[in-house]
Amino acid sequence: MLNHRQFIGMSCLVFLLISGCGNKTEHTGATSANTIRTAVATAAIRQEPLNYEATGTIAAQTSSTLSSKIMGVVRQVHVREGDRVKKGQVLVDIDPRQVNAQYQQAQAALSEAQRGESAALSSRDAARASATLAKATYDRYVNLMKNESASRQEFDEVTSRFRQAEAALAQSQAMTEVSRSRIRQAQAAVAGASVSEKDSRILAPYDGVIIAKMADPGSLAAPGAPMLKMDGAGSLRADTIVPENMIQSIAPGQSMAVAIPAAGIVVTGSVQAIIPAADPASRTFTVQIGIPKQPEIHPGMFCRVTISQGSQGKYLIPQTAILHQGQLTGIFLIDSDQRARFRLLRTGASFGNRVEILSGIHTGERYVVQPPPNLTDGDRVEVPS
Repeated sequence: MLNHRQFIGMSCLVFLLISGCGNKTEHTGATSANTIRTAVATAAIRQEPLNYEATGTIAAQTSSTLSSKIMGVVRQVHVREGDRVKKGQVLVDIDPRQVNAQYQQAQAALSEAQRGESAALSSRDAARASATLAKATYDRYVNLMKNESASRQEFDEVTSRFRQAEAALAQSQAMTEVSRSRIRQAQAAVAGASVSEKDSRILAPYDGVIIAKMADPGSLAAPGAPMLKMDGAGSLRADTIVPENMIQSIAPGQSMAVAIPAAGIVVTGSVQAIIPAADPASRTFTVQIGIPKQPEIHPGMFCRVTISQGSQGKYLIPQTAILHQGQLTGIFLIDSDQRARFRLLRTGASFGNRVEILSGIHTGERYVVQPPPNLTDGDRVEVPS
């Protein structure tokens, strides 16, 4: 480390060192006669992964809000928040009396429609018989008229009765079709009422866990009103937000590291879906990443997703090589005379126990890996064999 006097002397050169002279080794005065044995390394550009860290939220792959299809009073809720349920398990019972009344009303309407059909069929059969007789009489009178054996008035009366019989037959046939249509409507009403009777019980659509309960016994159940929320028991996913300039570097099936700080674990997931529309306010896309189910991970947890963007060349040196004096940051370089020369640096991000150097060092220059406390500018450095 620099002693106080040397540090004051070097501070006078800060402006020159930080500006364009950062690539030159600066001397601080007379050459010291000390010889220090310490480890030395050579600066080189190394290709390091270029990653972007996005934040997100853990969510269940399958999530549902359960509601009633019928109107009725809730009789019993069989589950609470946190309960695990199986597919087909009864979750809520709704009072079925109103549904039963609708079913009985539909059955009565069906019976009435069936009786109406029977009457219409009888009327049709009678009309058909009358039409057959009227047609035979009409045919006979046609022959009689040809032989001039019947008067015009008699023929007109027979023709009129024939036309009336035909009209009555057509009407009875139409009434038969109407009665059959009413039967079909009544049968549909009965089937709907039968389904509604089953809808008086809300069943679990799949294996999962109840995460919210919005109904209690005595409350009114209405179609579409949420009563329970549940998540599936299968795998999970991480929903993360990425800026629009990165969406081209993400593809379905791409592997990504997902860190869950609260659980203290990192898992590997794969991109399942990219929501194709961006948020117009933030210009971001939602990316869904499937992750394996683990007991420590729960829906709603915060997560960080590491998105790889290739690699980038960087100067990375150990933290131990960097010296800090107030607001100044520097390093001991080894010149051609094997002497230590202090140079100011501009540092960037940290990567574990290494620091990125933005300026102040060049490829091939040697530096002291871990400067001893008694190392000063100008000391001769001897590298241990």
